[in-house]
Amino acid sequence: MYLNKATIIGNLTRDPELKTLPSGMKITSFSLATNRTWKDASGAKKEAVDYHNIVVFGRQAETSAQYLKKGSQAMIEGRLQTQSWDDAGSGKKMYRTEVVADRVQFGTRSEGVASSAPKSENPVASPNKAPELDTIEYPEEDINPEDIPF
Repeated sequence: MYLNKATIIGNLTRDPELKTLPSGMKITSFSLATNRTWKDASGAKKEAVDYHNIVVFGRQAETSAQYLKKGSQAMIEGRLQTQSWDDAGSGKKMYRTEVVADRVQFGTRSEGVASSAPKSENPVASPNKAPELDTIEYPEEDINPEDIPF
C-alpha cells in the first residue's frame, strides 16, 4: 500500500497567483508558512518556520485566488509532488517540491478585512456584546432511570 497525503495549516506568505493553462484550466500557486516551537536540551525555547509551495487547479484555484491573500490562514489537503529540471544558466539539476491541493479550506478572517458576504439581517447592537445563543434548559430535579421507557 502507498500513501501520499499532506495536510498543512498555515498562513499565506504572498498573494495567490492565478494563471490559465493552454487547455483553459485555471491554476493558482502560493506559499504557506507553518511554524513549530520546542525546547532544546538547555530548556531554551526554539522556533522554526517552514515554507510550503502550494498549487491548486480548477474551480478551487479560482476561489482560492479570489478569497485568499497574504496573511490569510488556510488548511490544505493534497499530495506531495517533486519536479526537476536543468537550470539553463548553471546547468545544475534543480528540484521543487510542492503540495498539489485536493482541498482548500479558508481560515478565519482577520479584523479589518472587507467581506463580500452579505450583511446579517439582525446586526449586533454593540460590537462588544456577544450574540445570544440558543440554549437547552435542563430540568432541575434528577431523572429517575426507571422513568426512561427503553
